[in-house]
Amino acid sequence: MKKSYFLLVCACALLTGCKHTSSSLEIRLNQVGFRPLQEKTATIDVCAADAAPCSVSILSASGDTVWTGTASPTMLNPISGKPRQLVDFSTLTTPGTYHLIASSPHHLTASSPITISPRPYRFLTRQALRAFYYQRTAMPIDEPYAEGYPRPAGHPDTLVLVHASAATAERPENTIISSSGGWYDAGDYNKYVVNSGYTMGVFLMAYEQQRAYYDTLHLNIPESTLPVPDMLAEAMYNIRWMMTMQDTDGGAYHKLTEPDFEGFIHPTECQKPRYVVLKTTPATLDLAATLALAARIYAPYEHVYPGFVDEATEAAKHAYEWAKANPAIYYDQPAMNEQFTPAITTGAYDDYDAQDEFYWAATELYLLTHDPVYRDEALGYCPAQFTPATWGNVAELASLEWMLHPAGVEAFAQECQTALLAHLQPYIEEAESISVHRSPYGNRAEDFFWGCNSEGCCWRGIECLYAYRLTGNELYRINAERCLNHVLGQNATGYCFVTGFGAHSPQQPHHRLSNIYANGPLPGFLIGGPNRERQDEGIDGVQYPKNVSADESYLDFRPSYATNEVTINWNVTLFALTAGLDAQQ
Repeated sequence: MKKSYFLLVCACALLTGCKHTSSSLEIRLNQVGFRPLQEKTATIDVCAADAAPCSVSILSASGDTVWTGTASPTMLNPISGKPRQLVDFSTLTTPGTYHLIASSPHHLTASSPITISPRPYRFLTRQALRAFYYQRTAMPIDEPYAEGYPRPAGHPDTLVLVHASAATAERPENTIISSSGGWYDAGDYNKYVVNSGYTMGVFLMAYEQQRAYYDTLHLNIPESTLPVPDMLAEAMYNIRWMMTMQDTDGGAYHKLTEPDFEGFIHPTECQKPRYVVLKTTPATLDLAATLALAARIYAPYEHVYPGFVDEATEAAKHAYEWAKANPAIYYDQPAMNEQFTPAITTGAYDDYDAQDEFYWAATELYLLTHDPVYRDEALGYCPAQFTPATWGNVAELASLEWMLHPAGVEAFAQECQTALLAHLQPYIEEAESISVHRSPYGNRAEDFFWGCNSEGCCWRGIECLYAYRLTGNELYRINAERCLNHVLGQNATGYCFVTGFGAHSPQQPHHRLSNIYANGPLPGFLIGGPNRERQDEGIDGVQYPKNVSADESYLDFRPSYATNEVTINWNVTLFALTAGLDAQQ
């Protein structure tokens, strides 16, 4: 089949009697790329009348037919009930660019480009990591590091006010402190310790597992000339900021924020005062865990960051002792606003249980110091029930650390591993049985919540990578790849949910920094994704189509913060997953 006939085929598809308009979105697949020996599948939208499997051809860039096959019998999406067919073209292994053509008596359609290459995720990993550089506060993003997205420095944060909720005798209300640096947390211009702590945990744990891989990943940032991996140099920019959020008594402020969100304006145009707000137990323990982990990871680079290891170690111990003395101070924003002014209405990151933070902090302090007191306290804080890690529940981060560092606690580490594998088993079974996208994620309505692309899909992929590392079972690696396929396009919406990648990616993220550029959104950011709860419906013009299913509840619309925002904790899971897969090559 030659190129001219390929174009004719696509044009003829528009004349089909099927109610759908033919487009590349009717074939849902990974829009970034596949490794030659990777499992490769695509999901085909079909008409209800298509009872028989579609005939499938794959064409090379020159128009030659290189693969033919047949799709699966029609399956029903377990959430929406829509008819779909699966095609498995794993036997196509030759690197190149292709299109998939699916035909039936009622339908004919072509896919977006299919790429097969030895390292399809290397550049994606780089850009997902560079997204953190674009989030830097207090410094200009200049060329050549900006790579097409320069901007002046925003929010120096050298004149930050102590909010009344955080006041002490040593630092009374409206005391001015400096808390410069770090990353903007999300689509807004604030910085939050609890979310930053989780992000740094996943960040540094990913580095520890794949040191050789990250050591060769060049990010083109101002610190690239230092004798330290670029990834660690970028992380240090945020770690240094987190250390400024520790009060002299050891407690950590919950967040650094303006009273209410700034509009979609350039960061240099922001005029609202900035505050550090209420010291909390979860924030303080997240700081303790982060600094203890960082002290261990950065120990080989003491010559680059002299004194850091000792400083971080002491700060982590100080924070942990403050938390033990103040074990239940939680961030309740409405209650705080009844007592203190000005009222704070930005992201709450409220969390009313610190057991998981105690577990993680004690774990990291033990791995750093080998003091058995921390080990015993950590094991005492381990929750009875396994739960996937999120910013608000970091227990799994501690359990994963014990699985990777089991010396002296082998039986406990095995219990943690058994719980992880039991957690993954039903999802892997769903990928093989009911999933129309051949994925261990996205087969239940409850899978689609605020930030599900990260906290649901990417994190499940990361869990699969840990399981693969611990057991050597290839099925876990395959399911990690399937999770990535979902995020990169093989999903109910047909979107590749990473800005700047794929044939159909978000163009209007809820991201103030992206809003300032005329050349499209900043690249490499993971979008939150479909959200069945639609908390933003009716706000600022956000309207979802009627009767839309949970897995389709997504809007590429700037005001849609519930489905179209970006955050640092989401991006960390994206690059940890892509790098974990790419590093095997």
